[in-house]
Amino acid sequence: MRPFPFVSRCYWHRVLRVILGLSMAAHGVYRIVEVGMSNFGEFLTMEGFPMGFTLGWLVTIFEIAGGLTLALAYFRRPLCAAFIFELLIGILLVHASNGWFVVGSSSGGAEYNTLLIICFSLVASDD
Repeated sequence: MRPFPFVSRCYWHRVLRVILGLSMAAHGVYRIVEVGMSNFGEFLTMEGFPMGFTLGWLVTIFEIAGGLTLALAYFRRPLCAAFIFELLIGILLVHASNGWFVVGSSSGGAEYNTLLIICFSLVASDD
């Protein structure tokens, strides 16, 4: 009999990969539907990125297509590396100035992105 949680570590790695991929895809879809691409593009432009609107669309398409591709277990390592890079940029541009915690004593901090980076690192290292 296997110890709790009664399935192999390999199974949980797969579950984590799928959840991470679908979460990133959902993040991109949410941006299109709720935030608006012009808002994201303006933010990127204000942060000094050239062609903010175009870059915003590229990032968003990557999140959707890359997330779905990761969920299907294709290009696992390069996609995880790219998502880690994206999350690090998010920490630098937004979350670090908001502190550590996502909720509680501060709001919108780096806590969640850091956890995602660790999860992507685990998925990338899974053999």
